[in-house]
Amino acid sequence: MNPPDIRSLDVGMLRTFEALMLERSVSRAAARLFLSQPAVSASLQRLREVFGDPLFTRTSHGVVPTPRAVALAPQVEQLLAGLARLLEDQDPFDPARSERIFRIAGSDHASRLLLPALSAVLVEAGSGIRIVWIPPGSWPLADHLRKGEIDLAVVARIQRPGDMETRVLYEDRYVYVMRKDHPQAGQPPTLDSFCAVPQIFLGYGTSMLDDLIDATLAKAGRRRLAQIAVSSFGQIVHQLLHSDHAAVLGGRVARQFADVLDIQPLPFELPGYQSLLCWNARSDGDAGVQWLKARIEAIVAAA
Repeated sequence: MNPPDIRSLDVGMLRTFEALMLERSVSRAAARLFLSQPAVSASLQRLREVFGDPLFTRTSHGVVPTPRAVALAPQVEQLLAGLARLLEDQDPFDPARSERIFRIAGSDHASRLLLPALSAVLVEAGSGIRIVWIPPGSWPLADHLRKGEIDLAVVARIQRPGDMETRVLYEDRYVYVMRKDHPQAGQPPTLDSFCAVPQIFLGYGTSMLDDLIDATLAKAGRRRLAQIAVSSFGQIVHQLLHSDHAAVLGGRVARQFADVLDIQPLPFELPGYQSLLCWNARSDGDAGVQWLKARIEAIVAAA
């Protein structure tokens, strides 16, 4: 049997393969690629014809790669990475000519800080670049950066991680907040009042901040009521404005809502935190990622 003609394979088909391996769903792969589902299905059919294998079989929960697809995945990843380096080495990165898709992980606070200014840069350049903003989750951030599933991340950390490249965007401290007409608003909190008022917090999984708060209180023989876990700062503020809950927030986050929130120092000592721009070392030679990093740093510096 003659091997398939290489001319029957194109970059778009390889990107479809990569997206299906990552998403395990035709609809999610289509969204990832900014394509229609029929276009992804058609590309998958061409891949099947080229490789003589189903590659992905349908299930009630999406698609599952065949053993052949699993074996091909590392080679496709390397090939796409090599093509990206080849194109980046050819010319300096020009946002006006690029149609890349950049994926950034970060909180809704970081998106409010960065996306308006970043979108203005893209519009001014007449760029076809697309930005996908991904909320952080309990998944390992360093692994997603290493695999190229996200290009950059903007996260707050008390301790600087050692499993990815980082640059400090700004430093800040934590504060205690509640709505301005809360029964205890305007009163500096004590350990007793801090523990008595129910709290709302980010529920991204294991939280070093919440663990540190609870450990600090435990040393003083106290325990707070961390009652509601949510997934965004916007949800925290909404809940604060419509309940008698309180929260511990980063100072810069809290000051965005200073017109509606009462902001007080914590009744105990906590270390400060750093807002970090994170990436994987494999992207150090990627001119597009370097351009995006520089834009983000400039936006934060201006703010």
